[in-house]
Formats: sequence, C-alpha cells, structure tokens
Amino acid sequence: MGSFRRDKDEEDEGVSGMYNNLEKTALLQETRAFNETPVNAKKCTQILTKILYIINQGEQLVTREATDCFFAMTKLFQSKDVVLRRMVYLGIKELSSTAEDVIIVTSSLTKDMTGKEDLYRAAAIRALCSITDNTMLQAVERYMKQCIVDKSAAVSSAALVSSLKLAGTAGDVVKRWANEAQEALNSTKIMVQYHALGLLYHIRKSDRLAVSKLVNKLTRSPMSSPYAVCMLIRIACKLIDEEDISIEELGDSPMFTFIESCLRHKSEMVAYEAAQAVVNLKNTNARILAPAFSVLQLFCSSSKATLRFAAVRTLNKVAMLHPAAVTTCNLDLEGLITDSNRSVATLAITTLLKTGAESSVERLMKQISSFVAEISDEFKVVVVQAICALCTKYPRKHTVLMNFLSGMLREEGGLEYKTSIVDTIITIIEDNVEAKESGLSHLCEFIEDCEHTSLAVRILHLLGKEGPFSNNPSKYIRFIYNRVILENPTVRAAAVSALAQFAASCPSLLKNILVLLGRCQMDHDDEVRDRATYYLYLLQQNKAEISKKYIIDKSTCSLPLLEKALVEHLQGNLDEPFNLEIVPKTAIIKEDSPTDPMLISNIHKAPKLTREEESAERLSQIPGLHRLGPIHKTCAPVQLTESETEYTVQCFKHIFANYIVFQFDCLNTLPDLLLENVRVDLTIPEGFIARAQIPCQKLSYNSMGSTYTLVEFPPDIGSSVGAFGAVLRFVVKDCDPNTGMPDSDDGYDDEYMLEDLEITVADQVQRLKKSNFAAAWDAADSAEWVEAEDTYALSAVSTLQEAVVNILKFLGLTAANWSEKVADGMNTHTLLCSGTFRNGAEVLVRSKLALSDGVTMQLTVRTTDIDVAELVTSAIG
Repeated sequence: MGSFRRDKDEEDEGVSGMYNNLEKTALLQETRAFNETPVNAKKCTQILTKILYIINQGEQLVTREATDCFFAMTKLFQSKDVVLRRMVYLGIKELSSTAEDVIIVTSSLTKDMTGKEDLYRAAAIRALCSITDNTMLQAVERYMKQCIVDKSAAVSSAALVSSLKLAGTAGDVVKRWANEAQEALNSTKIMVQYHALGLLYHIRKSDRLAVSKLVNKLTRSPMSSPYAVCMLIRIACKLIDEEDISIEELGDSPMFTFIESCLRHKSEMVAYEAAQAVVNLKNTNARILAPAFSVLQLFCSSSKATLRFAAVRTLNKVAMLHPAAVTTCNLDLEGLITDSNRSVATLAITTLLKTGAESSVERLMKQISSFVAEISDEFKVVVVQAICALCTKYPRKHTVLMNFLSGMLREEGGLEYKTSIVDTIITIIEDNVEAKESGLSHLCEFIEDCEHTSLAVRILHLLGKEGPFSNNPSKYIRFIYNRVILENPTVRAAAVSALAQFAASCPSLLKNILVLLGRCQMDHDDEVRDRATYYLYLLQQNKAEISKKYIIDKSTCSLPLLEKALVEHLQGNLDEPFNLEIVPKTAIIKEDSPTDPMLISNIHKAPKLTREEESAERLSQIPGLHRLGPIHKTCAPVQLTESETEYTVQCFKHIFANYIVFQFDCLNTLPDLLLENVRVDLTIPEGFIARAQIPCQKLSYNSMGSTYTLVEFPPDIGSSVGAFGAVLRFVVKDCDPNTGMPDSDDGYDDEYMLEDLEITVADQVQRLKKSNFAAAWDAADSAEWVEAEDTYALSAVSTLQEAVVNILKFLGLTAANWSEKVADGMNTHTLLCSGTFRNGAEVLVRSKLALSDGVTMQLTVRTTDIDVAELVTSAIG
C-alpha cells in the first residue's frame, strides 16, 4: 500500500497541474462538447470548471464569447447529473454580467426553483436572481415569496440572501416581501433567522421608527440564532448612537437593557458581541462599562485562542478611550505576553503599552523585542501604532522608543510596515521638538538603503521642511546629495527640492548648495534638470521674499479638483488661460468618519476628500458661483431643527473670501405632503448683504433637497460676526402617499421656524498646521506683521485642558505640535496654534495659561492684518 501513498504536496501539484497553461481560445472550442447527445456529464463538468477557473483568475471574455459559451451551456439542462447541474448554475451567475439575452434560461431556472429536488432549488434561486432584471422580477415574485417561507433551510436562506441582493436594484418590489421575511424570522433554523433579520432591517432601515419597533419587538422575544442576536445587538447600538441617548437615560433604555442582558448569554459569540458593543458606545461611564470589561477579562483567560484574540483585540482598540477601565485587565494581559499564539501576545503587549505607566516602558519594549521578528507585518503595524500612542502620552520616553523604531526600520518588511514606522517617526518629530534631531538622523540612515521610492521622497520632503531649522543643518546635505547621485529620477527630483529648501532657509549654506544645484543641471532626467534650473534661478536672485514665496511656502492644490478643473478647461474655450486660483487649496480637517456597524467591507477605498473639496465639487454645478473664487472653508453642518420633527433642516456654511453660501439640506418626513418652492429666508444682520437665493423646486417624502442663499460679508472685518434668523418657507400640496403625486395643482403657502444661525470667527478661519511653529513665530516678528496682545480671566472653565479645547473651538485654529495636550497636574501651559483667515492673512497665536482659582490667559496674536488681529482677540473676550 505504501506505493499508493501520496504526500499532500504531491496532491496539490497534481490538482493545480490540470489548470496550468489554459488557453481561452482552446477552452472555448471545447464547449462544443455541450452539444453532444447524450451529454457526457464528467467531461462537461471538467470543461465548466476550467472556464470558471480562468474567469476567476482575471481572464476577460468579450460579449460574443460569453454569449456563445452561455447558450452552449444551456444545452446541459437536459442532463440529470447533480454535479453538472450545479456547475451550470455557477456558470450562469459568472457569465450573466457579460453575455447577452441571458433571460432565456428564466423558465428553466424557475422550473428547478419550484421543483422537488432540494439540491437544485437553492442554487437555482441564486442563479435566477443574478439574471433577473426589474421588469422580469414580478413574474417570479410569487415563487420568491413561497421560497422565503419554505421548510428547507437551504432554500429559505437562498431566497432571503437573494432578496437582500435584489433590494439594491428593486427595493420597491422586495419591500412587498416583508410579511414573508417576518414569518421566516420565526423559523427555528439558525441561518434562516439570521438572514431574515438582515432582509427586514434592510427593508426598514430608512424608517427609524419602523426599525425601533422591530428591535423592541425582538428584544422582548429572544431569538434562537446567535448570529441573529449579534446582528440585533449591532442594530440596537446604531439606534442608541443615532438618538444620542445621555448616560442618565441609558439605564432606562430597553435597547441597552437588552444589550446588557446579552452579556450573560449562553453563547460566547453573543456575549462577546455585547461586550464589544458596550465599550464602543458614545456615552458611557465606569458603571456602564464595568460588566462589559468583566466579560472581556474573563475571555482573556479562556482556553480558546479565538476568544483570547477577540477579547485582547477589543481591549487594544478601546485602550485610549477608556484607559482606566482597561487597566483593570492589565494583570490578565501580562499573562498573555507569553501566549503561544503570537497574534494574541502582540495585541496584549501593545495594549499594555497604551495603558501602562511611564516607568514600565523600558521593560515592555524589551519584551516586545524578544518576539517582534516572529510575527507578521500586519501585527508589527499594530506594535508601531501602539508605540506612536505611547510617544504622545509620554514624550520624555522618545529616545527609547525612537531607537526601537529605527531598529525595526533596518529589519526586513513590506511597504505598509515600513510606511507605518516612518509615519510614527514623523509624528514624533512633529509633536516633540526634543525628538527632532534624533528622528531626522534615523530617517537619514534609513534612506541610504531604502528600496521604496515613495518613502524616500517623503523623507526628503521632511528633511527639506525640518532640517534647515535643526541645530546643525549642514550635516543633512550629504545624505540628500547622495540621493542625487545614487537613486532613480523620482528620488533625485525630490532631493533637488530639498536642497533648495536648505538654501532658501539657511543663507550660510547658499553658496555650496548653488554649486550642487549647478551639477544637477547635467542630470539625464529632464524633471531633475528643470527643477535644478528653476531653483538655481530663484536662489541667484538672493531675495528673501522671492525664496519665501516660491520655495519655502508651497501651497498645494486639491489634486482631485485640479484634475476636474483641467478637464473642464480643455472641454471649454481654450483661448482663455487656465485660472489656478479657482482650485481650492488642501487643508487639515480632522473629522470623525462614522461607519455603519451593519456593514463590514475589506474593499480598498479611494482617498477621502476634505469637506472643502466635496463642497467645491457640489457648488461648481450651480451656475454663477464659480465667480466667488476658491472656497476657503466649509463648516461642519448645523442642525436647525430637532431630528423628530416633520421637516428637518441642516445648514452647511461655505465661506469664501467675501461671501458666504448657506446650503440648507431639507428633508420632508410627511408621506402625504409634497413641498414646492422650498427656501430659507434669513434675517440679515447689519452690514451683511443678501445677494441671491436658489430655492428647491420640489421636496417629496423622505427625499433630501437643497436650497442656497448667497450673502456678502461686510467690508469691515470687525463686523463680520453676527446671528441670522431663519424661516423655512414653502408651498404645500396634498399627495397620494403611495405614488407621491399631488391630488391637485392647488397648494397653499406655509412656513416653519428654524433655529438661529451664527457666523463666528472660527467659521472664517481655516486650520493651517505649522510643523515648525517656533520658526514661523520668529519670522512673524517683522514689519510686515502686526501683533495684538491681551490678558483674560476665563471664569467659565476650571481646568487647563478645558481652556485649551474652548480656545481652539472659539478661534477655529489648529494646535501646533503637541501643545494641545495638557498633562494631569500641570498648573501652566503654553498653547501654540495657527490658521488662515478668509482674506488670506495668516494667524499665529500664542496663549499662555495659568491655573490658580480659575484660568488666567495671556493671548498674543501675530498676523498680517490688524483688523484680523483685533477680531481674533475679541473672540475670546
């Protein structure tokens, strides 16, 4: 028998060998076997398997090839072979998006779907729903309803999942299946119950009241499926966060009571889901969190590696949000440092790094170094992120942490891993002035052997920005010029730009760098030569204002909107020159990015646009607004109504140099009313001038519509703050709730009072982070800049941290470096912040805070406009 034994590797080689070197053309010729009579099931199954294999390997079939293959495949319905039939279903699903006239197999699939063979029915439902369009769906609606409540769990689940997929394209039809889905929810089958809840939630998710009723009903009658209970927990948490229930009201909430009861569920999956949900709620306190952390602490000592991993991962994620609560689990986490599962050990030690004391940093770093080489890049990134958080928390430990990171840089690893380390070092440099010298030195050593072009370019950019203001700028020139000699054209071009930054900021190095740039003019690459010539010409002028404008202060346009503007320019009148000023500049915007807990996706997402970029793209579609110039800032939306009212309105304030565009997003929640000519009339304060109004022509039930009002700022900057009264006005028409059509053409005027709107100093200031605030502050001590200073007693605040938060809120500035973080026990603090006013004037603010009976503040403002300085100082008073 030994001669018949095959190792696993040999088996794998044998299987994969069948599909090596498959040619699409030859394989499509083989589909002629589908027309043979009788059908050779085994042969046809192998051919179909090969076709599906090449499609899933990325091979593209053109429409004609896919159509021919599809119609040949339909001949296989005459075979009764179960395996072949199921392969046909898979083939239909794969080819349906490319082939033409695929609905020809609808009758065959419907026959299988309603037949007695359960092995066919579930797969036939999935295939049928993949080819059915909106026009054909009603023909099979009766069968789908029957399958949803079928006794077979496989058939019912297939119908429910297919319905969920169809809901995206035929939502109105699928909504009519809610009763059947409700009946399936009472099934004793675990997966049927789970899928039924998913479909019901998707049908009702746009109606918050219906979702609330569904959750309240299900929380009173426990479900048998742990998967369904987990989904119900996620839905309940989403509702709690949307309603923004306060901590005092949380204990009386039936939804939270249900989640809390799930902490004691017999299923470990449900108990973990409930614990994770509680620790991620917005409004919590120690009493609410305690039971959830007890469950996670219990899972940390579980014999199952999956439970240990899940518990530690959750503790790791919430360690910075609830450090005190996580600290209670530190003893259990220390026991997991030596866990046989390296993923668990990594998460345990990184959690300890986030919550541990300053005195334990060295000990924990030694423990990490013992096994960091054994873990995957994914978990090395987790370690790096923990170190980044630790540097923010304990800035005095930067030397130990920076040395550890530099050691990790010298190890083998992929681009994502190395990028996370470089990001962390750059963050430390920007947040901690004392760490700048050592951080730049470590990065200089790294680029000597860096194999990733993107990282080398980024480090060179950082060197050009930070290096000239270090203690010994000349020592970095050698590292930068080595890149000009040894690297590819992209890195060489970045190195030339970095050299120019040094020459513009350090007059003592100008002469030597001019020689180096002269050599760069003989480079083989035209980009490098052009940059060298450009910078050489600017520097030879030997004028500080030219160097500052064209080399040191580089404003970057929003690349997506620059591309869009260029495309529009090429499609228009080419006799007019392209105006770069209409493209918004990039800005630092820190926003929350809420995610739907019901959806988990691993799809790579495109880079997120800033609020200004999104607003500019939307406003560009409105005729005439492009004449206002580039958008300066879009403020966070302001709710002008309660969320439960019949009409909800939120306002976006788009700030331009001399104008404000108020964008009012309105929602009609009354199904029997149609609103027309919807607009918001403002009570304009003195000095402001209303210029134009764009109404929303029609606002039907549950649809969002926007109306705009254009207002000009007063010429006096000091008068540019004020409050606006707001009234929503519209024409009301009664309509049929089912069709949305008005009963008659006659309507009547109506209005709805809204909350007042304010334009503040913060609305007019765009955040601008200065990576080297000290150099910018010193440079602002010149004749071009003005300074205003005042002293205040902040009676409304009792801590330095609260004072810092309020100052940044009132002024709309961004804190420079790590000065916005105030350690416990500090009695004095200096807040450094910066931004740009709507007229382009830079604003630098130094605020010295002292804590005694209250908080005393000395505010110093430096800017290029005296009126802006006076306005900023008045914002605090």
